[in-house]
Amino acid sequence: MKPHAIYPGTFDPVTNGHLDIIRRCAPLFNQVTVAVAVNPAKTPLFSIADRLEMLRDACADLPFVRVTSFEGLLVRFAESQGAQAIIRGLRAVSDFEYELQMALMNRRLSDRIETVFLMPSQEYTYLSSSIVKGVARAGGDVSELVPPGAQKALEALAHP
Repeated sequence: MKPHAIYPGTFDPVTNGHLDIIRRCAPLFNQVTVAVAVNPAKTPLFSIADRLEMLRDACADLPFVRVTSFEGLLVRFAESQGAQAIIRGLRAVSDFEYELQMALMNRRLSDRIETVFLMPSQEYTYLSSSIVKGVARAGGDVSELVPPGAQKALEALAHP
């Protein structure tokens, strides 16, 4: 049986790059829990409920995916879910240093959870939630950057 993985993030909003990573997990993992982080240090544009709804809508056709939220230490959450791996996307070399430090700290906290790095498809290497929010705020078209539910949510904020 293939292992269970956690794919954590703020997903503010979910992008097609996130979905690319989630879909690429299918042959590797039996189940992927997409976990929306509740992080008091960040001020998200969308509420937890909105981000969960966007993700559930975007992942509705992926039976191996479960969407939830979590607070606190990621490795403790992963252990509580019976996961064996944490998925992290690496878009560029600049992501690697931070992600390596986090992976090593997570390993120190729990040697039962491995971190697996996945690179997105080439067309998503530049894509981030921050970039999407900037384009949307400036009135740009984000239809090819995010799933339809996220596009609607961004448009609703831009044109209340």
